[in-house]
Amino acid sequence: MTATDRSIELINAAAQAAADRLAHDIIAYDVSDVLSITDAFLLASAPNDRQVKSIVDEIEEQLQKELGAKPVRREGDRDARWILLDYVDIVIHVQHSEERVFYALERLWKDCPEIALPEDAIKTRGKAEEHAQLNGGTEGDQS
Repeated sequence: MTATDRSIELINAAAQAAADRLAHDIIAYDVSDVLSITDAFLLASAPNDRQVKSIVDEIEEQLQKELGAKPVRREGDRDARWILLDYVDIVIHVQHSEERVFYALERLWKDCPEIALPEDAIKTRGKAEEHAQLNGGTEGDQS
């Protein structure tokens, strides 16, 4: 089984929205062969809680506006360290950079095929590391 065309469309729109809000290290996996509950995961991160929330808000707004899609569940808003958007067909994880490193979701899904993303999303790869180096290796909540 592979991710449906609808799932790919949602992933690409979400990835572009995340890139527009300067998310770091955007990547998507086709998890349809290993999970029956969803087709794909999108992972993105940001260096502070406020930006995590901004990215999630933009993704929600763009998916609603462009594709008429609303999440069936949104979790993690209170702390904004890891917000999950569940669209059934896809699940989006936007994490604070520290959580991204700690939980390393990429390691869990590394055997699943990557989904091709828009160029703007691909350009975000390595941005978390670059940001950490520019800020003395710390990923605090300073903006």
